[in-house]
Amino acid sequence: MTTADQIKEQANFQQLAVEDFRITEEPYYLPIADEVELFLSAYEQKVPVLLKGPTGVGKTRFIEYMSWRLHQHLGEPSQEGVPLITVACHEDLTASDLVGRYLLEGDDTRWIDGPVSRAIKVGAICYLDEVVEARKDTTVLIHPLTDYRRLLPVEKRGELLEAADGFLLVMSYNPGYQSALKDLKHSTRQRFIAIEFGYPDRDQEAAIIENESEVDHEIAMDLAKLAEKVRNLKEHGLGEGVSTRLLVYAGKLIHQGIAPRRACQVAVVWALTDDLEVQRSIEEVVTSIFEE
Repeated sequence: MTTADQIKEQANFQQLAVEDFRITEEPYYLPIADEVELFLSAYEQKVPVLLKGPTGVGKTRFIEYMSWRLHQHLGEPSQEGVPLITVACHEDLTASDLVGRYLLEGDDTRWIDGPVSRAIKVGAICYLDEVVEARKDTTVLIHPLTDYRRLLPVEKRGELLEAADGFLLVMSYNPGYQSALKDLKHSTRQRFIAIEFGYPDRDQEAAIIENESEVDHEIAMDLAKLAEKVRNLKEHGLGEGVSTRLLVYAGKLIHQGIAPRRACQVAVVWALTDDLEVQRSIEEVVTSIFEE
């Protein structure tokens, strides 16, 4: 994304009202452990939260569900949740993208708030998705928001923004893709409580697949069984196990009439790896479960 595109996107973002960031319908989420209770406690105490786990296990769905759920927890009559502002982090993300920048309009300039500044002002949850993709010098600016100060310095305007009630900073990342170049600074990590997400057990995963893809229970159980077996192949060259998201995709194809083995081939086998030997190993597992 070019700088011009980022400025245009930020200007469009500025036009959105608070209501545009509210979750108006309950997202489907199946609690796996005590993550809901932990998040509610953190929100009450204004403690920043770090969500850790493999790709496609429900971290983003979880934060959407909690955004909606909080109106019940807070005893509010509204059926809409706390506003949720999401930032998809990437290596070109700058401090200005998060905080804001001046935009030229003819002979004048206009200040455009970034997503973090907007979340601070309206008391929203600010969710930095895959935060390790952002440059380390960019994420350092959030440090004053993560302790008792709850402040954001806006150097370009000489301002100090104080977080409104309701604001909470949440970040996520996938530890499986850690490297020396893409890891959280210790000074950043130790400002958050961490909730770890893993793969659900077979019955839980089958329930998720059944609800999300509308396949029958038997197919959902077979797909959950497939997931268990494929994840055991990590020792044989598979970088990361199959995500629940990919299983849902396979289920949706099956629900539309695609043969189960073909659906698993395009949604699981080919999506997971380009290594022909590993692909053959996964296809053998698929064949052993879906005999057709």
